[in-house]
Amino acid sequence: MSMKQLLFISISLLSIMLSACSLTETSSEGNDQAEPAPASDKEIDSKEKPAFKSEMESPESDSSEEKESGESSQNQQEPNETSEEGLTIVKNPESIKVVVNKNRKLPEGYTPPDLTIPNVPFYFDEELPKKQMRKEAAGALEKLFKAADQAGQDLVAASGYRSYERQKNLFEGYIEEYGEEKAKTFSARPGTSEHQTGLAMDVTSAKMSFKLDESFRDTEEGEWLAEHAHEYGFIIRYPKGKQDITGYTYEPWHLRYVGKDISSDIHKAEETLEEFFGHYPSES
Repeated sequence: MSMKQLLFISISLLSIMLSACSLTETSSEGNDQAEPAPASDKEIDSKEKPAFKSEMESPESDSSEEKESGESSQNQQEPNETSEEGLTIVKNPESIKVVVNKNRKLPEGYTPPDLTIPNVPFYFDEELPKKQMRKEAAGALEKLFKAADQAGQDLVAASGYRSYERQKNLFEGYIEEYGEEKAKTFSARPGTSEHQTGLAMDVTSAKMSFKLDESFRDTEEGEWLAEHAHEYGFIIRYPKGKQDITGYTYEPWHLRYVGKDISSDIHKAEETLEEFFGHYPSES
């Protein structure tokens, strides 16, 4: 083989080798473009970590929780509103369980809702406001009077709702007649009278000549009332021997509607409304 032929073969082999190298580099570059470099650990944590709702809405959620916590705290720490006389102003005047006494008064200008006249006998015929009671209490009084009649008892209604002005006139009149200290033992200052709630009714009988007197308890009607009033949601509001707690002398004629769910409990325990709810005279 001549030198010329050997040179030709060598050049051809070199060309083939160079072409192979070129193809290998091109393939490697294509693979680099198709497979991106692995993400860093930080990027993986960021993309794969679950997006919890509490974290996504943390600013709004925190604001809502703070608001609710603040309202709850305010309700718990909010002091009782008091009047100029230092009396507690009740927050639930429309509740049938409201406690009104010498230390707890109704809000200024309060008038009970749904006042109506119960269908029971009164000792007078005039359509006076004192015939009225709250609707629920009036319905319960009708059932009580019906049961009393069936038992042969002759109950008569005497005095229910009183306005602030009416109570004011009565209280001032009693002060003039009996003096303030005596008047306070049986009459309430305006704003602190149960009659203003529309949940109270004084009852009497013909045997009593329609008077309101402690001797009413000695009558058959008074005895029946003491034993059965609780069955219809009423209590004897100012029981005997409890003047130090209620602030008022014994009134066997004074019915107060509290609802059947607690009237029997109070009757059985022989407690006052103050004792049952823990609103003692020493509280302001």
